[in-house]
Amino acid sequence: MANTEASGKVTLVKRALSDKPTATEDKIFYGLSRAAAYSAIVLVGLILAFLAWQAWPTFQSQGINFLLGSKWDTASKNQTFQIFPMLWGSILISGIGAAIAIPMGLSLAYFIEFVAGKKLAAFVTSVVDLLAALPSVIIGLWGALVFTPIAVEWSRILNKYLGFIPIFENKSETFPGSPFIAGWIVAVMIVPIITSVSREVFSQIDKDLINGALGLGAGRAAIFTKVILPTARGGVVGGILLAIGRALGETVAIYYVLTLTFKVNWYQVLEGHGGSIASFIIGQFGEAEGKTISALMAAGVVLFVVSLLINFIAGAIVARAASKGKF
Repeated sequence: MANTEASGKVTLVKRALSDKPTATEDKIFYGLSRAAAYSAIVLVGLILAFLAWQAWPTFQSQGINFLLGSKWDTASKNQTFQIFPMLWGSILISGIGAAIAIPMGLSLAYFIEFVAGKKLAAFVTSVVDLLAALPSVIIGLWGALVFTPIAVEWSRILNKYLGFIPIFENKSETFPGSPFIAGWIVAVMIVPIITSVSREVFSQIDKDLINGALGLGAGRAAIFTKVILPTARGGVVGGILLAIGRALGETVAIYYVLTLTFKVNWYQVLEGHGGSIASFIIGQFGEAEGKTISALMAAGVVLFVVSLLINFIAGAIVARAASKGKF
């Protein structure tokens, strides 16, 4: 700030900048914003505390075998609760969904941002946003009634021509209800997340980098792999992790298309059985009582913590990339 003395000289006075609100309306807005942020943190903490309190008897009685064991016995006197088949099933289905959704989401984001005209880009963006807004139950019903018959035929073709590869082997000849079908449904649900995040990241790339590559004779494929992806890798990876976190917690849609069996399906994605923690919880909870409720709550804690960690990691990756200018 400038201060003029009597002699006519101008003296610069340093003033510390402050982000604290001074006006009344700013103070109110600032207070409401902080209250909303703290409320969200408290709410997450309360949910986790409630689940942990309900699940503690199971963690105490089952120990590490709750995560690593493969037996779920509610009928005998000494009940056993172990969820590894469901935990691995969730990972397998999420992996299949991610393998399908990542190239689809990145391709859509590239098309919207760099290929399509304004009107077409706006239309495709609206369709992607609409897909993101569809309830899980609608996608699940579509998957069960419309997509499953189509996917079964795809599965038969894969098994016929690639059955010598272990992951495409299907000795039972039962194709409906497989992790392959469930993975496709998950992919449909997470493509909008990957597309939206990637499109936002792509929009922040300096166009001079792309124009320079074009001027040097680079093709679109080379620009995408050598310029766009390296520049935007932080934001893209963050978006993919957010999508995987969403996939791990998906319940209703998978419940409609997956044949739940309490058996570890390590890699045979075309076999008509599999597992998922979220779908297992919803399938068992209606008839659960006593210790079984505690066990299902414990499964919910595992799913909650895993999803929370993935979201934290995704946020950290995006923040780090943004601070370095590599979105």
